[in-house]
Amino acid sequence: MRLFLIRHPRPLLADGICYGRLDVAAEDPQPVAARLRPLLPAGTPVISSPLQRTRRLAAALHPQPSCDERLLEIDFGEWEGRPWERIERGLLDAWASDVLHFVPPGGESVAMLQARAIDCVGDLCGSDCALVTHAGVIRVLLGHWLQLPLGEWIRLPLDFGSITLLELVAGNGDGRPPAGAILHYLNRRGAEGAP
Repeated sequence: MRLFLIRHPRPLLADGICYGRLDVAAEDPQPVAARLRPLLPAGTPVISSPLQRTRRLAAALHPQPSCDERLLEIDFGEWEGRPWERIERGLLDAWASDVLHFVPPGGESVAMLQARAIDCVGDLCGSDCALVTHAGVIRVLLGHWLQLPLGEWIRLPLDFGSITLLELVAGNGDGRPPAGAILHYLNRRGAEGAP
């Protein structure tokens, strides 16, 4: 099973703003779709986070994309829309000391994000699929399936409007989940010769 993990275009938002689930507009998805479309095999289903920055790109890639809330970015709760520099230092320190389990006020933890993203992939029934989503979702999926240490996957650089190809390696056919994965490429911006 191949997962084409696609990050949305750059949000139209000032730098330094916490915007996990904040539904903000993004750059025009058409040029991104034109670059990425040649990397998707014909007929590949496209599933998107319901936020506009992902939905618009999904619609530019596929005539009938579907949405799944489990592909939403992490919920930062009360931090959403606030400048990072205005978030209480003590809370940021608490998050840094337990990145996986800390829950921002009114939000969710990275572990909660990972559980729902893995659940979403588990429901794909082994079919190739393109997921148009967010950096947090892509990182937790890569970390899980590639069995990377937390300190490594939490910092993976993921470009806006890029595609990452992860192939899940099938188990022994007894219905158990995939045994691991192969990362074919990270942050590809488009096929050779694409605009």
